Amino acid sequence: MIMNPSLYQINTRVWLRRFDTKDKNASLEDVPDSYWESLAEKGTDYVWLMGVWKICESTIEKYCFQEGAIKDSFSEALKDFQNKDVIGSPYAIDRYEINPRLGTEDSLQHVRSVLNRLGMKLILDFVPNHFSADSALIQTDPYVFLEVSSDFFIRDPHTFYKPLENADRFFAHGRDPFFPAWEDTIQVNYFNPDAREFMIRTLTRLTRLCDGVRCDVAMLDLNNVFKDTWAGVLSETGEKPPEDEFWKVAIESVKAVSPEFIFIGEIYWDKEWELQQLGFDFTYDKKLTDRLRIGYVKDIREHLLAERNFQQKSIRFIENHDEERAVTAFGEQRSKAAAVIISTLQGMRFYHDGQFEGKKIRLPVQLGREPAEPVNKRISDFYENLLHITCHEVFKKGEWSLLEVMPGWDGDAGYENILAWAWKYKTEKRLVVINYADAVSTCRIKPDVKGCSDSFELADLLNSQTYLRSVQEASHPGIYIALENYESHIFAY
Repeated sequence: MIMNPSLYQINTRVWLRRFDTKDKNASLEDVPDSYWESLAEKGTDYVWLMGVWKICESTIEKYCFQEGAIKDSFSEALKDFQNKDVIGSPYAIDRYEINPRLGTEDSLQHVRSVLNRLGMKLILDFVPNHFSADSALIQTDPYVFLEVSSDFFIRDPHTFYKPLENADRFFAHGRDPFFPAWEDTIQVNYFNPDAREFMIRTLTRLTRLCDGVRCDVAMLDLNNVFKDTWAGVLSETGEKPPEDEFWKVAIESVKAVSPEFIFIGEIYWDKEWELQQLGFDFTYDKKLTDRLRIGYVKDIREHLLAERNFQQKSIRFIENHDEERAVTAFGEQRSKAAAVIISTLQGMRFYHDGQFEGKKIRLPVQLGREPAEPVNKRISDFYENLLHITCHEVFKKGEWSLLEVMPGWDGDAGYENILAWAWKYKTEKRLVVINYADAVSTCRIKPDVKGCSDSFELADLLNSQTYLRSVQEASHPGIYIALENYESHIFAY
């Protein structure tokens, strides 16, 4: 498995339209190799094509135009929004076959082969908790889903529904226990052994098409979470928790077939460590994202004191399809400082299509058209430089260590605004220093100067500056650093 890899997310159904011509809607094999080469040059290791699976278009009219926050978000993202722009949620899957609007299975295999040739791997979605409310599997494999009596439907027709006109059978919509049910979905029954086997077979088949899966809200399928979410239904059916966790069995089964296949988990509620122990290779680090947004440096620093193995399996990000765009959420200058942080930590570095161009508008996943936004050249130039720096093997294969930050002078309180860490690999050393505050801040830091002569150069790769420092100063009292608000150094020495 790649150490400290970089993941790039693409909203496939929308992104692919950029390659259309006046004569033809592009399919996946029409994407030029030069596009994938540009991602490889940025140090990308994994490409996540979000939303490639077949959906049920019948659910669009039923569920996508209900009044409320989702419908309001359409016109917020697209000022000239029209109903035809709605193409349905990619997380309400009919079955795991490629969406014909994107191409064929051969199209997907073509992309995978190009990525693999360039040293990258393909990640696709696995949505374990639910399928589309109109999935063909309701007809062919109804045992997969959580079935209920008519009483549940009568009492709560928002959470339960009758999908088949010719059969008086009632099922649950998929849900998160803290939110109303997703009405465009049907819930998988994880207390049914046959349903579990079906999902494991599905995962195993995906090893033929990709190199790993990003598993949507993966904590919902833990035994205790599923039990708590559906306690009322389960008390009536009498179904009991299985002996083992689904993810333990599923991941072991898949890796027995394909040992290098990776599992990326969208996981919240402090369940990250638990899911890592069940076999997930990487899990979302949403807590870091939230702390970066709030901006308390002490909390960020404490978060980075977590056990090394946990950090190496954590996914660092400042935006994705569920989050506001980084430039919007953080502001331009702070978003750059946050990008330096996530790009130079242990673990997986996760970027979102449009992030490198400084896009500001988050597009709801149900929309098939994106607004035109100009490239923010300041942001694009910044990322081009940052990614050129961080694709070096010292950031991929090296050893990371958090450094103590000390006052720059007696009475200096600004040092508490500064984060610093080091990377070392063979003879290569890097020192990363970030002022994560809206004020000029100073500090002193003692970098590792073993092997350095009496004086040594600190080459700031991020800002094209070079500083001469003495080993004596670095050892005691520490090199003096002053940074403008939200400015960063990435030193090679």
